[in-house]
Order: sequence, then C-alpha cells, then structure tokens
Amino acid sequence: MSPRFFISVLIGILAVHLMPAVADSSQWETSLVQIEANRHKYEAFQPWSRRTSSNTKFGVVVEGNQIVTTADYLFDHTVLRVQKGGRGAWYEATLKWIDYHANLAVMTVKQTSFWDGLTPVTFANPVPATGEARLVRWSDGRLEVRRLEINRLRLGRGALTYVDLPKLELDSEINGAGWSEAIVHENKVIGLTSAQSRSKCTAVPSFFIQSVLDAVAEDDFRGLGYFNFYWKRAENPAVLDYLQLPGNKRGVIVTEIIAVPGHESVIRPKDILLEVDGFEIDISGDYNDPEYGKMMLERLATRGHWAGDKIPMTVWRDGASMEIAFELVKADYEKEYLPSARFDRPPAYLMAGGLVFQPLSEPYLKGWGAEWKRRAPVRLVRLKERSATETDSGCVVLSLVLPDPYNLGYQNYRNLALESVNGRQVSNLHDLRQALDHPQDAFHVIEFMPGAATRKMILDAQLLQNATQRVMSNYRLPTDYVDVMAESAP
Repeated sequence: MSPRFFISVLIGILAVHLMPAVADSSQWETSLVQIEANRHKYEAFQPWSRRTSSNTKFGVVVEGNQIVTTADYLFDHTVLRVQKGGRGAWYEATLKWIDYHANLAVMTVKQTSFWDGLTPVTFANPVPATGEARLVRWSDGRLEVRRLEINRLRLGRGALTYVDLPKLELDSEINGAGWSEAIVHENKVIGLTSAQSRSKCTAVPSFFIQSVLDAVAEDDFRGLGYFNFYWKRAENPAVLDYLQLPGNKRGVIVTEIIAVPGHESVIRPKDILLEVDGFEIDISGDYNDPEYGKMMLERLATRGHWAGDKIPMTVWRDGASMEIAFELVKADYEKEYLPSARFDRPPAYLMAGGLVFQPLSEPYLKGWGAEWKRRAPVRLVRLKERSATETDSGCVVLSLVLPDPYNLGYQNYRNLALESVNGRQVSNLHDLRQALDHPQDAFHVIEFMPGAATRKMILDAQLLQNATQRVMSNYRLPTDYVDVMAESAP
C-alpha cells in the first residue's frame, strides 16, 4: 500500500477524535438554552461603589417549564434573559429558586411562546464513573459538541460552599468551559459543568441535581447538611490500641469539633467513628458506596439527607461501643466567623467621621486578588481559622479612613480588626453602632485586636456627627450605614 493511503487513514482517525462530534446533536437543540445574567459588582474596599457586569452561561430544560443551571454568577443579578436555538430573540426570565451551597438554580420564563418546541432533558442516575462523554453548548448560533473522558467521581469542596460535595471530573482539551454546559452520555445529562482548570473539567453530577430538584418540588429542601467535626485516619495501630478498640483495625478518630452557634454536637474528640448511616468506615475514612465504590464518609451527609436530619452513627467511646444520632448542621455562611460568601445584598459598611468599618469576610479578603491568602494581611487571613460562638460571632475591620480634619493623624490606618469600642465588644456593625451611642467621657475609644500596628484610637464624640455629614458630602457617599442583615432581623 502506498504512503498516501496510510496518510489518508491517519487523517481520518485524527478527524474522528479531534473534530466536534455531531452525531445525535439534534436531540439537544431543543433542550439547551443560553442565559444572560446582568448583575451588580461591588468594590471590596469601597463598598458604596458598584458597576454592572454581564455573563453568559447555559441551562437545560426540565419538566414544568423550568430551566436548571448552576447558581454561580447569578448572585446580585438585576436582569436575567434566556435564548433558545442558539440565536434570535431573548426572553426575560425569573429566578424561581436558588441555593448557592448546592450551586444550583431553577428559573422560568412567563412568556408561554418561549416553551414551544422545547424538550425536557432526562438526568442519568447513576452516572458513569469512567468512559466517554460529551460537552454540549451553543456557540455562535450553532450547537457545539465536544468529546470528554470521564476521569472519576470524587468528593471535594463545592464551588460556592465549604461543604464537601460529589464532583464529576472529566479530561478534555476544550477551552472556556465551566459555564453550566451540559455533559451528556447515552442521550442523558450526567452533569452540569462548574469549573475548568487546564485540561480538566468539573461538573455537578446529575444524581445530585435530581435529588435536589425532587426535594425542592416536594418542598422538602432544608439546605445542605454537613458533619461539623474533623477526623484523622486510624492508620497507626498503637492509637487504636490506646483507645482500647478490639478486633480488626477500622474507623477514624474524631480530633476536633467545629463550633457552630446554636448547635450542640453529640460526637466528641477521641471518638472512633465506626459506622455512619449503616455503612462501615475503614481506617482511611471511606465507606463502600453500593453504586460508586469507595467514597469519603462526608458523602453520607448529602446522600439522601438534608440539614436537620439525624444520622445514626456507631462510635467507640471510653472502651465501649455506642449508638448516637448526629444531627446534620445546616450550611450557612452567616454561621461562619468569617463568612465564605455574602450573596444578593450590597456590602455592609458603617462610616463614622471618615472611618469606614466593614464586616470581615472572605469576599473582603479576596479584594487582594486570586492570591489573597498570601497577599492579604496575615493577621486578617488567620482569623479565617476561628469558629463563631454565641458571644463572638464575627469580626469588624476598620477598612480605610477617608481623610478629614476630624480624623487627622489616623488617615493612614486601615485593615485593623476591632476588639471593642467604648468598652463594648464588637462582633458586627449592629454592635458597633450601639457602642458609638455610648461614648466614654465625651470620647470614642476604639481598640483593635492584638497584633495590629496600633491598639487604640481616641476621637472627640461631640464632633463625630458633623464630621460624618461633612465626609458624606465631600466624598459623595449615598449613606453612612448599610446593613441589610440588621435591617431584616426581627
């Protein structure tokens, strides 16, 4: 055979693997939509400043004239629009339901003509843990279908939460993915993409999506629950012997309880966790999932359960086996000492005499960019390790000082964590506002946490109100106080 023949065969093989797959693509033309989300984007260090931002992502049509997509980039939205068929008219959409911890959202379109010709998708359950899949999305008015290789199903930190969730990992050379594109296999959706890093895509698996949708439809979605404790592998036989565990080496050792305001844990440090929800736990912290094999025990918190459910556990404590019922803690940003996120509300701040105070949060720290853990002030980053308590629920920082004669000498102070104001502990802006109503001998005494460049500021209380009004006028601030959470509190 001639070299030309072999070259033609090689080109054909490469075409099969590298060109976009088009077989059965017509099925998805009536099931996929594009979503345009216009939203506010706030400045971390000037919370009164905002600009508009627009992102395009994708969604899939489901039963009941609804569209399912990931929750990412829908926060703080002003207008939502959807488009079917890859081109043509845009329709105004309404957000029906969203949960950022689950990273899922449901929207609809009131205009009935939009739904003409659209076909609901079917979610796969279970999902394949290996093999080939396809990514489907609209691109410049045409349906683009790309091959991916399913790498594995694993447990990992969710895209918008601190809870460990199931993730589908896929390998592909596709560019610009992670915008809720549909991952399909054998005419069913097996996931919606949530991120891409180099040649790897991550997707929310379909079985998790379906379980959430079912719970929402039955009005039984109570939020994601999680285990608020740390554990370590029981790989050292001497440790298990010390804790007097007889028989085969098994289970993991609870090392620390994560304090959550309003929740009292029934599990204790040094407990050996032997069984969770009827599944035996091995010395690596895995259980044998009947569908997906070895998975980390954290998966059991979201495997058919929601926040508030009581999970049966078997623990070894004080030389004896014990049955306990562990109540799943609800994932809630506001129960963190430094909240991981604050969505769908403007940033809170209080300005007094040119001093700008803000609640310390991860979004604030992210104002230092993608490498915020390295670039932000170390003393503030370390506060992320704290757990909230009933008496110490959070932290407020002096973020910057807007120069004014009233604060002369303090104008360079910034990023200082408050400890107290006028002798009163400050955990939030409401505390701060009340403390400013009680000056000490006609002065405001502001004290900062240890490690700050300065420990104390003293200001004339009688001049504060006039200074605040002057700063608002000079810097054109819309208000001196924003705190939606305090305003909505009963």
